Amino acid sequence: MSEPVGGCRRPRTAVSEAEVEAIVRGIAFKTGPPRRLGVEVEWLVHELRDPRLPVTTERLDAAYAALESVPLKSALTVEPGGQLELSSPPAASLTEAVDTVSADLDAVRAVLRADGLVLVGLGHEPGELPRRYLRQPRYDAMESALDRAGPAGRSMMRGTASVQVCLDAGHEEPGPLGHVRRWWLAHRIGPVLVAAFANSPLAGGRPTGWRSTRQLRWEEIGADRAGGPPLDTDPAGTWARHVLDAPVMCVRRETGPWEVPAGLTFREWTRSRSPRAPTTEDLDYHLTTLFPPVRPRGHLELRMIDAQPGDDGWIVPLAVTAALFDDPEATETAYRAVKPLAERTGGRPAPHNPLWRDAARLGLTDPELREAAAVCFAAALGALPRLGARTAVTDAVAAYLDRFVSRGRCPADNLLDGPDGTRRPPSGKDIPS
Repeated sequence: MSEPVGGCRRPRTAVSEAEVEAIVRGIAFKTGPPRRLGVEVEWLVHELRDPRLPVTTERLDAAYAALESVPLKSALTVEPGGQLELSSPPAASLTEAVDTVSADLDAVRAVLRADGLVLVGLGHEPGELPRRYLRQPRYDAMESALDRAGPAGRSMMRGTASVQVCLDAGHEEPGPLGHVRRWWLAHRIGPVLVAAFANSPLAGGRPTGWRSTRQLRWEEIGADRAGGPPLDTDPAGTWARHVLDAPVMCVRRETGPWEVPAGLTFREWTRSRSPRAPTTEDLDYHLTTLFPPVRPRGHLELRMIDAQPGDDGWIVPLAVTAALFDDPEATETAYRAVKPLAERTGGRPAPHNPLWRDAARLGLTDPELREAAAVCFAAALGALPRLGARTAVTDAVAAYLDRFVSRGRCPADNLLDGPDGTRRPPSGKDIPS
């Protein structure tokens, strides 16, 4: 959601429906041996002296201006509510990815600390929702489009943060590391990752009744914007059709507000060519406005993990996910562990089905998700040495397995536990009837 926003260039050659399908098929899955790994870490930004105080626009302006001169290997972008995101360059190993992002985070934290600000690892703002920080045509149009589905869009834009893991699509041919298997596994292991790393049970200062309120907000903005396609043996073709049938968020203009059409799919746009004919640039932009939990962008972008507590909490979901996808033995183990969960989807795409909803609401108190998570974490722990992971990384995964997974807990449970060991009552407003 944080792709840099530049000026709107003049339309180029119009693109047809058939051309769109061919383009998307060609770019969505770049098959080959899994060799590269990436991670995008989003953070809420709070006042160091009192996290309950809102951070003013002026304070964010000054801090972010100071960050512009900091040399980083990762791309640094700002989200609509002022959240910060670091996107690593593609790494040749888990160790390289961890080292790059860790060094960049150290540099960013030092600048923010000098300004009295701190990065906070939570999936959803626990207090009052910040005002929108970015005032750009893209986000004006996004807010208008998402408002049609209710208030969840504003919460998603302004108050959520995640750990997004980027993996190569996989081999063309079948097998544990084949792209069809990895596409399927990403959607079936996604609820396990939601449940195991849920870290956003609060909003407006009260429990919402969901361990991952962030995932709830994504679901609430609707299947047409945040849903995935059905799973079949032709992921590229299915995704291309999904892209064509998804609603256009906006039609960009060089001057003035961008148009926000109601109910216009990209397929319909290529046929009607109104309010103007769409171009390949419009298609590229359209792809950035679709937010399924697994997004194919040449590689696979896993978008379902809440931001994690602590300076280095993001390393555990990165390591676990990398191990489960890039080590053939761990991949087979994970595949067998999550396969029975498919029955709970009711045949509906992610995340708008009962399995994903239970993962966000119940976390690892769900017995089947807890069992699958325990198997997957153990498999990842065994695979990490084969991937060349350092002892510190394997120790962090082992500690997480012992502290949370083995006990049927997630970080959200720590936030919900009162100082006297009692459970904080939910507000009720986000609990479905």
